[in-house]
Amino acid sequence: MQRIAVIGSLLKKIYRLYSQELLVSLQERGFLDLRPSFLEILTFVCEVDSPSIKEIGHACGLKKQTMTSHLNELERRGYILRQKGLRDKREQNVILTEYGEKFKVSLLEVIADLEGKYMNMIGDVEFDRVTHTLENFFTKINNNEDQQRLL
Repeated sequence: MQRIAVIGSLLKKIYRLYSQELLVSLQERGFLDLRPSFLEILTFVCEVDSPSIKEIGHACGLKKQTMTSHLNELERRGYILRQKGLRDKREQNVILTEYGEKFKVSLLEVIADLEGKYMNMIGDVEFDRVTHTLENFFTKINNNEDQQRLL
């Protein structure tokens, strides 16, 4: 019997569990107005200083219309602000508000807690091996896709 989409299915299941645990933990800390799709954008904005809207969309794999809708909602909820780019005035960059910075602190704490929980489940060595394997796999797939676009 042929295996069907094992890798994609497992990654999606793990991502959903991870996102759900992250969301519940953040809700317990008072961030009650979030959705999983917002978390992906906010996580990127927390990792990258003043990213452009284009960078966020590319990193999160979201279309311009979806990005605009999500950013409008996150701005309305007080997590982010958009400002003109320093180098290119036509470009908009996204920055965290004071409330967004508080969210970032909680996000980093929750992520550290979750990673600690996962390390306890499978051990430090296995956790590091899984992380390295996934990073390597992503890099190779991403580089292959970039090469295919150039052809």
